[in-house]
Formats: sequence, C-alpha cells, structure tokens
Amino acid sequence: MTVRPLILLLLVLPGLLLAGSISHAADRPNIILLMGDDHGWDEAGYNGHPHLHTPVLDEMAAAGLKLNRFYSAHPSCSPTRASVMTGRHPNRCGTFAPNWSTRPEEITIARLLSQAGYRCGHFGKWHLGPVKADSPISPGAMGFDEWLAHDNFFELNPQFSRNGGPPEQFEGESSEILIEEAIRFIEQSTGSGKPFFTVVWYGSPHEPYSGLEKDLALYDDLPEEYADTMVRLTSNETGRPTQRPLRDVLRERYAEITAMDRSIGRLRDWLSEQGLRENTLVWYCGDNGTPGDGIVTSPFRGKKGNMYEGGLRVPGLIEWPAKITEPMTSDVHTVTSDMLPTLCDIVGVDVPQRPLDGIGLLPLIEGKMTERPEPIFFWSYNTRGEARGREPYIAPPLQQGTTPLVKLMGNIATRNFSNYRHPEIAESDYNGTRVMLGNRYKLIVHNNGKIELFDIVADPAEKTDLAEDNPEVAEAMQQQLRDWQHSVLTSLTGADY
Repeated sequence: MTVRPLILLLLVLPGLLLAGSISHAADRPNIILLMGDDHGWDEAGYNGHPHLHTPVLDEMAAAGLKLNRFYSAHPSCSPTRASVMTGRHPNRCGTFAPNWSTRPEEITIARLLSQAGYRCGHFGKWHLGPVKADSPISPGAMGFDEWLAHDNFFELNPQFSRNGGPPEQFEGESSEILIEEAIRFIEQSTGSGKPFFTVVWYGSPHEPYSGLEKDLALYDDLPEEYADTMVRLTSNETGRPTQRPLRDVLRERYAEITAMDRSIGRLRDWLSEQGLRENTLVWYCGDNGTPGDGIVTSPFRGKKGNMYEGGLRVPGLIEWPAKITEPMTSDVHTVTSDMLPTLCDIVGVDVPQRPLDGIGLLPLIEGKMTERPEPIFFWSYNTRGEARGREPYIAPPLQQGTTPLVKLMGNIATRNFSNYRHPEIAESDYNGTRVMLGNRYKLIVHNNGKIELFDIVADPAEKTDLAEDNPEVAEAMQQQLRDWQHSVLTSLTGADY
C-alpha cells in the first residue's frame, strides 16, 4: 500500500467507526420512568376500579405490557426509589424508611446511562436525600444532567429546586408542571443528538390532597356511605393531622390521580407528534400500596406500610411500540429493583459488579419469560436504635432539605435525612418484618417472630395461612431469607464499596 491510500484510510476510518457508533446509539430507545406517589395496584380503571377515571393508563394497559404482579421493593417511598435507582434492596445502602437517604457510592441507573451517552433528567419527588447543589446525593450528584426536584412530596402550586438552586414556586397542577418541564428537557436532548433518560416522580396522589375543579367535579357522585367514615390525614391549612369524611378525601385523591393520568397523556401525545414514541420506552409504576386514608376497593389484604399484598402490589405498565407490538399481560412476579438491570440489558450496559436484587426483564418483554428464575425479598428494617452511637454517613448539614411542603414534621416544613455507618453485623440487625416471595409461596416473618405462609397464586388476598400445614416449605424459605439478609447486611457495612 502506498502512503497516500494509507493516509486516506486513516482519515476515513474514524468517521466509519463514529458512524457505526451513531447508528448503534440511534437504535437505543429513549427511556422515561414515571412513578406515582402512594398509588396502589387497584387504583386504575384497567384493574376494575369502580370510581376512578384513568383513560390514559387504561390505554397503556390495553396496548402495551401490563405487569399484573408488579411490586414495590418496599411498602414505603424512599426505599422503593432507592431500589429503582440502584437495582438493589434499599437496606443495602441504609435507605430504611422515608427520610433515610441513599449513599454517594451507590451506582445509579442515571450514572450508567450517562456513561452510555444518554442525557439524563429528573423531575419531581427525589426523597433520596436533599436536592440542593451541595448535597452529595442530589440528583446531579447521582448522575442526572438536569433536575427540577423536591426533597419530598408536593401539592398544587409546588416549590421546586432547579439544578440545586433555591426553591422556586410554580403555579399550577403539579403533574402538569412536571410533564411540561420534562418535555422541555426532551426537546433539548433530541436537539443534542443524544438519547434521553427522563425520570418523572409525581407528588400525586400522596396526601394532603387537592385538585383542580374540573377533576374534582368528576367525583361529585361518590357513594354516600363513604361520608360515614372519618379518616386521619394532613390538613392543607395547618400542616398538622386532622380528620375528615372519607368521601371528601377520596374525591380529592381521585382528582389527583386523574390529573396525573392526563399529564401522561399529554406526554404520550407529544412524543407521537415529534415522531419519538415508537422507540421510547415508557414505564409507569407506583412506589407502594394505597394508604389507609384512600383504601376502599382493594382486593388485597393490607395497605401502605405493611408487607401484605395491599402494601406492596402497585400498577406496572411498559410501553415500547418498537418492541412491544401486541398487547401483553404478565403474571410473572416483578419488582422495582428489576428496572436497573432491565434497562442495562436493553441499552447494552454492564450491570454494576456488586450484589443486585433485581433481574433483567428483557426476556419477559420479548415474551420468553413465564416464571421468575429467583425469588423476591422484602424487608422493613427495624430502625430503632440505628442512630445510637453511630457515625453519620454524611455530615448532617448536607442532609438538610430546602424545599417546603404542606405536611409539617415537628414544626419544620422541609425534610432532613439520615444515614449511618454500620461497620459490624449484630444478631439484632436481622429483626424487622421480612418476606420471601417465590413463584407460588409467600413467607412473612413478622418482627415479633410470627410466621405466615400463603399460596399467593391461589390466595392473593392472603386469607389462609399455610405455615402449620407446610412446615418444610416454611423452614426452607426461612433459611433462604436468612441467607439473603446476611448478604444485605454485608452490603450495609460498606463492603460493596
């Protein structure tokens, strides 16, 4: 080969390689994760709710993949959000309960997708730590390029921090505000030529409730008998607990869900108008089951905060027209921890080399998975005494929130966070209600030592305890559960970092 052709080849080859990488990037889907706050499994028209209007979620269920047995990794909000971000059970990083933060060393799906060339944006509730700029666990610190976020939840006319700045008030319905911000971010991303990863974590329908008049009017005719029950929740006027008739509370709660549903429709319509919907994966879910102030129609036992199905089963829907071309319904057990490994498989990114609790669901999306290959574990860690004598994982000033909300904690209108170093494992660390969910049986070991065993396929309402009749099954599952807890506690000591 002469020198001139060699020079030409060296000049052309990088362009060919770049073109190949651009082509591969173009094949990668855009990704949008949507999450309702306290939105339980039954609270959608497609699951047979007798009162709610959710036409958009119903359309997604009819056209895409309906995950009929989808679970939140925990029966409360912060822990479940940690599972989405990391693919791990939240106890591994000390995100035990609401207002317990994550840790800076955790590898999030945003960090992984950013390294793969995605532009990453977060909008709405964060609740994994403060959203301010100097927080080591803000959305920006955890991999997002842009964020308009709140430390916790919010109502009408919310206040958000943009990219860690001081809180700003936004006028309007919060779900609609978030979607317009997400659309703006997506427009910028497509202009840059990068695929986008967009997370919208709603503040709805978490109490205290409020709604637009047009949404409230849809629920003026709720059954009169609901008015006979009083429920405890937060007052929008005082920020403190009050009691109100269930009928009035449900009217506002359902209005919030309908507004959230409408905002998802706005997003889907815009994606269609821009020619983006075909290769955009949209995944909707809730973060835990329905709370006590809203649970009237659930077919399941339990509610937010406990380990029965009513506390853990949530809506789960995936739309991806380029790959999910026919409506699908799956009864395979799936969980929020599955999101990270699933997205990694789809994009072609290696999962972190540390213990994960989720599995990749790409075979399920492709119609090849009919049974989960490994169980799902749940655990409400007993935090009593967790802070005693332990060193804060993050300096307390960096754990102080800035964005105000209606519900007061003490006399404070913001939220502060906690996380502690846990260098050694003690026997008492294994306490707390914990669960092993297999393909047939679900074992619950309560904090007081009581054991329950349910055939969750035949008895999803968990009416019949089979523990005494099946001691061998219960004992084997207890051992598996204990082994898994040891793995989680080893991670909690910081061994994965």
